[in-house]
Amino acid sequence: MCDLVFGAAYYPEYMPYDRIKKDIEMMKKAGMNTLRIAESTWSSLEPEDGRFDFSYIDKVLEAAKEGGMSVIVGTPTYALPPWLVRKEPEIMVEKKEGRAAYGSRQLMDIVHPVFRFHAERVIRNLAEHTAGHEAVIGFQIDNETKHYGNYGKYAQELFVKYLRERFGTTDALNRAFYLNYWSNAIHSWDDFPDMRGCCSAGLGSCYEAFLRSLAAEYLKWQAGLVAEYKRKDQFITHNFDFAWKKFGAEIAQDGYSYGVQPDISHAEASGAVSLMGTDIYHPTQDELTGAEIAFGGDEIRCLKQNNYLVLETQAQGFKNWTPYPGQLRLHAYSHLASGAAGMLYWNWHSIHNGYEACWMGLLSHDLEENEAYREACQIGKEWRKFGGQICHLKKENRVAVVVDNGSLDALRWYPPDKDLCYNDIVRWVYDSLYELNIECDIVDISLLKPERYRMIVTPALYSVSEENVRALEQFVRQGGVLMSTFRSFVADRNLSIYPDKKPHGLTGCFGMTYRQFTEPDRITVEGERVRFFAELLQAKEAKTLARYEHRYWGEYDAVTRNKCGEGSAYYVGTYLEKEQLKKYLLMAAADACIEAPAQRWPVIVKSGTADGRKLHYILHYSEECREMECPYEKAAELFSGKIYQKGEKIPLRDWDVKILEER
Repeated sequence: MCDLVFGAAYYPEYMPYDRIKKDIEMMKKAGMNTLRIAESTWSSLEPEDGRFDFSYIDKVLEAAKEGGMSVIVGTPTYALPPWLVRKEPEIMVEKKEGRAAYGSRQLMDIVHPVFRFHAERVIRNLAEHTAGHEAVIGFQIDNETKHYGNYGKYAQELFVKYLRERFGTTDALNRAFYLNYWSNAIHSWDDFPDMRGCCSAGLGSCYEAFLRSLAAEYLKWQAGLVAEYKRKDQFITHNFDFAWKKFGAEIAQDGYSYGVQPDISHAEASGAVSLMGTDIYHPTQDELTGAEIAFGGDEIRCLKQNNYLVLETQAQGFKNWTPYPGQLRLHAYSHLASGAAGMLYWNWHSIHNGYEACWMGLLSHDLEENEAYREACQIGKEWRKFGGQICHLKKENRVAVVVDNGSLDALRWYPPDKDLCYNDIVRWVYDSLYELNIECDIVDISLLKPERYRMIVTPALYSVSEENVRALEQFVRQGGVLMSTFRSFVADRNLSIYPDKKPHGLTGCFGMTYRQFTEPDRITVEGERVRFFAELLQAKEAKTLARYEHRYWGEYDAVTRNKCGEGSAYYVGTYLEKEQLKKYLLMAAADACIEAPAQRWPVIVKSGTADGRKLHYILHYSEECREMECPYEKAAELFSGKIYQKGEKIPLRDWDVKILEER
């Protein structure tokens, strides 16, 4: 793709009347060039068993062709048609609490043979029907795929088969997970129990990992089917999403993209696609920080170390997402600054009935031009004019934040506090780096190549292999900087806690150890209360950077730094206030010869290269006007053409965007 992708999900089958031609005209006026269709309405494409109706698909494709627009076709397998459930009720996923009832989406058993038969048939028919159309540039397989908490018989039978192949004998299985505990050991594979009652963190987490692998296999299976029909110039993508942070009322529509997705491994499933895609939703109005956009982009980009598509993000959304003037434009450039090749809104129009009727699209329910649409027109105009200069942004960050689904599972079994989960710790670290303008990659532990980085941060890397431990130690000894937080290097990949001093295998690297941890009631560090969890560190060779302030725990360390070989290793043993954590991150970055920009949030600086040209996005997340000094010897601002010299003041209005090209 040579141009920036700009568009929206489009559902003419949801419209109160036929207006495809008008919608295409409005999209073209807004500078849009891409539609995403078909992923949500299997029951429209196949109204009866074996009878297919592609009439609305054909109308959209022809209208798009006539309007010179591109189309991404989605396979419609994440929402079942009612006739299929009537035919085979057990196609609905069986969760811990019982079988799901029909109605909502993403409630099918993805390994059920009847589901697979019908899913394959609709995918093949749709792909065969659309792949040859010149407007179709690619396919999206399924939609925000996960394992859906599958405890059905097919999933559990496959799990036992997997365990037999992996461990060979029941004795090996029992040893790996310490199943003698509470008499859980089995001595015949026929005695393997239903996983719904599992009380072993290791075995339970193993099942979660297996379910994630089933979800990844499911996507790869779909990709294989589509690949039989697609042209060589067409891509396959998927809209990977994230853990969802809820606030206020506990309803699915109240929250935003937050952290590592627990129900599918992005690293494992990324092999299904040729072009990474993602869905990123985030706070807006006074809560807009840009952190969720950056987190999502930094994670998705690193799966293939390449550009990606934002396949869904909000235009208006709910009442707390309705953007202030200028914010929609800021959102768009924030995605590009992390390496996106473009973005599509969910969705083009507001739906007039159904579960998401109050989720506003780019157009409101009157389907006419509005404030959000007019701001989208500004984005489209700028992308037509400047897109060739800013597309295909490449980034070479020297800091990695390591994430791990195994450690996420572990901390669901063994949370450090009822109010603190794995993703809270990941975001505590990531957001601190983000606000310091220290750009980083978010890298799954299975994809980590330490030699790419100068500094590696491991938030709560609880579950770790011996291979990972040795690689990180070597990274430090060869000159790298490692910073780890509490609950790192505790257990192996089966969640069996290592029977030695903690942090496992790295006490020499960190120059400290600990044997106890505590509730940090009344503990302070540098006068600030610490929260949730405190490991009582004992520095050996390490330098004490901060000590607990407490009558009984005051002899123990909270933060340490150790010189190890040519590098250094920092350990943060408790949950500090963010400003305190930032201080130690800056120290570690300095050790790694990484210079943090002078600017701090709400001014965010994100950099990269496009066709060899060094670009810097200046993203201003505030309604207050301010100025910043140009940090570059000489730079041209893209939109105005103005040349700035080093130290010259650059004005930033509310929710502003500047793009500087070094000269």
